[in-house]
Amino acid sequence: MKKALLATTAVMLSAGVAAADVTISGYGRTGVIYYEDGIQTVGNNDSQVISRLRMNLDATTETDGGLEFGGRLRLQWDQGNATRGENASTNAGKLWITTQGLTVEIGNVDTAMDTVGLVYATELGYTDRSVGGNPLGAFFAYESSPYADDDRLGIGLRYSFDALTVRASYVDPSQSGAAEATDGIDPDTGLPIELNQKEELSIGADYKWNDRLELSAAASMNAAGWDDHDVFFVGARYAVMENARIGLNFYDNGDVGGIVGTDTSNADFVNVIDDLGNTVTLYGDYTLADGLTNIEAYVANNDGDWSQKETDIALGIGVNYDLGGARLGASLQRDYQERVSADMGVRFNF
Repeated sequence: MKKALLATTAVMLSAGVAAADVTISGYGRTGVIYYEDGIQTVGNNDSQVISRLRMNLDATTETDGGLEFGGRLRLQWDQGNATRGENASTNAGKLWITTQGLTVEIGNVDTAMDTVGLVYATELGYTDRSVGGNPLGAFFAYESSPYADDDRLGIGLRYSFDALTVRASYVDPSQSGAAEATDGIDPDTGLPIELNQKEELSIGADYKWNDRLELSAAASMNAAGWDDHDVFFVGARYAVMENARIGLNFYDNGDVGGIVGTDTSNADFVNVIDDLGNTVTLYGDYTLADGLTNIEAYVANNDGDWSQKETDIALGIGVNYDLGGARLGASLQRDYQERVSADMGVRFNF
């Protein structure tokens, strides 16, 4: 009887898993990152071992009429991260419905600006990071950590037709209006403050022609919930040969954001941002004849103004070696504060 029950349970579980179509995907990475002047340790060691383990849990089902329903949760651990360093954390979930090229997402959505094709094309090394080529202006994105405010609502749309993909997203940081009611007053001091509780609306598009030309563009209004803070992006990349590509990106960074590499370890070096400015980034990559080694580089020019800025030029060069199922990666970069950063490590997908 016991064996029969176990066999029956196994059959039922197997049937349930097949019907639910639950999958786990993600990646792991580990290596060493060096950042001059102890930037990543707030004035302490220049070098650290930095690792990440990410697991995406996706569940989908399909109706008889062809509608796909799905949901995702993410489990992630980041060594040294303030919210995900001690323990791996799950994030806010998202649900979606897909039919005939149209996908509608609810919850922790992939926002239009964050997912447009070329917006992060300058990233290098095993961690896929860029100290100067990425956008500096803030905007909402898919969150790998739990929400800071459980009242946040996201809605995303994506439609793909042949070589064209268009996106739109809407994020309300406080759909109940509770946080908006306190906007402008610090509840502890009673002093006027500005809170980022405005509704962000973003649009984006990607087009790819003949596996040679890639075009991307996106815009976010009230980005990251800040009133009248708008971020714009347009980029293009062209395959000049089968193993070589060159691209050019433009970012209008808006009024609110953050600078990579600023020194927060000493009160004498408090950073004052007067203007994030515009960033123009030239980048490219070349794959060697072995088909395994890829060299990539970028040079970025930013015309913004902040107190720690030493130069308008940031640049970097990186290399990846394909191991077949994993890759070795390394990069050497210099930021707008003229601080040098380097990394070397390994990444694998599953």
